Amino acid sequence: MNAQWTPDTWRGRPIRQAPTYPDAARLAQAEDRLRRYPPLVFAGEARRLKAALALAAEGRAFVLQGGDCAESYTDFTANIIRDTFRVLLQMAVVLTFGASVPVVKLGRMAGQFAKPRSSDTETVDGQTLPSYRGDIINGPEFTAEARIPDPARMETGYFQSAGTLNLLRAFASGGYADLHEVHRWNLGFVARSPLADRYADLAHRIDETLAFMQACGITSRNTPQIHETDFYTSHEALLLPYEQALTRVDSTSGDWYACSAHFLWIGDRTRQVDGAHVEFLRGVKNPIGLKVGPTTEADDLLRLIDALNPADEPGRLTLISRMGAEKVERLLPPLLRAVQRAGRRVVWLCDPMHGNTISSNGGLKTRSFDAILAEVRAFFDAHSAEGSWAGGVHVEMTGREVTECIGGAHGLTMLNLAERYETFCDPRLNAEQSLELAFLVAEELKARRVPAHTPSVAAQ
Repeated sequence: MNAQWTPDTWRGRPIRQAPTYPDAARLAQAEDRLRRYPPLVFAGEARRLKAALALAAEGRAFVLQGGDCAESYTDFTANIIRDTFRVLLQMAVVLTFGASVPVVKLGRMAGQFAKPRSSDTETVDGQTLPSYRGDIINGPEFTAEARIPDPARMETGYFQSAGTLNLLRAFASGGYADLHEVHRWNLGFVARSPLADRYADLAHRIDETLAFMQACGITSRNTPQIHETDFYTSHEALLLPYEQALTRVDSTSGDWYACSAHFLWIGDRTRQVDGAHVEFLRGVKNPIGLKVGPTTEADDLLRLIDALNPADEPGRLTLISRMGAEKVERLLPPLLRAVQRAGRRVVWLCDPMHGNTISSNGGLKTRSFDAILAEVRAFFDAHSAEGSWAGGVHVEMTGREVTECIGGAHGLTMLNLAERYETFCDPRLNAEQSLELAFLVAEELKARRVPAHTPSVAAQ
């Protein structure tokens, strides 16, 4: 691979999942405006996240990445942002106790607007139109006008991301993330869950630890780690004109950083080693991710690792496995062994969502909670067998009580899907299912706990 990199060298590479804008001049004008706007995140924040992910690569931290399948411009409200942030905090507290290590919190928020699609077109009632590719590209309405890619949508995405980040930073540092408050929310969930008895022991142990800390004088007033938390944003780096326009040189290091989010990843459909998306992300210094799907071959994965993290920098590269519950046991271990044999230091996350999508009789896409949990467990099993660290989970979820995934403690069925099916893209776990998954994953982590790991609740 050519060592010479600039933010626009991706333009000379083959590209997939890219929209075709009908007016090149309007696209160029939108990119020029974005280049003049302030960065959304800062290089120092990205470096801090990389250091936290380096701990996860060493088995000394666990990563929780979650949020919307695709953020919607029409759902841009403080309540929706708050509710998703709240559930992620609740999940993190539970997972911290299960893993007995700090939990790195990554939101699929403030920029997750573009979505890859399996087909360039879709047909409804005999009419064929371009596929909906996310609000930053075109509209979800099934009309010819809405489906035309519009570069002005990139600016809307920028300003909504800025507003979301402003609110997230206030929540993370202004007391909303206080550990005592978050645990009180968890107690409310436990009380109303059909599996309350199963979760009560973990909740009681968290209570005891907080009471002990308070008796020792460790309180929200004198310990910032209890009163506030670090929270980072992430999205798939799919729309490269937008990403390039928000790429900046860090004044302290002289390095290039993608300033649209702290963490960007390459999807399973755009991970060609000679492709545009790999070319773009290999040159920015952010921590980055790579989706690893069921068609990934070990040799290809190693070539991608060499391209994206040639210096083998800890925390730089996260591999996000998305195999499907029925395939992970067979397909993941050979990849784990290949990476270990090569001596490469990466973080491994489990995405149990994308390989477990099915369709209901009415044509709605859904996912089974049981299949999601089965993939997570098989992921942990594979790492245990290979002697590697299962570094975290990556889930599509929302803080609202939607009915898009079946199963869970409240027993949602196919008949419930239409009650609150609100996604324009993929089905998400609702707030109750998300927190239930965290409790069940915490049980798995507790059972597999390495004795040398020391509890670190205050690092929530």
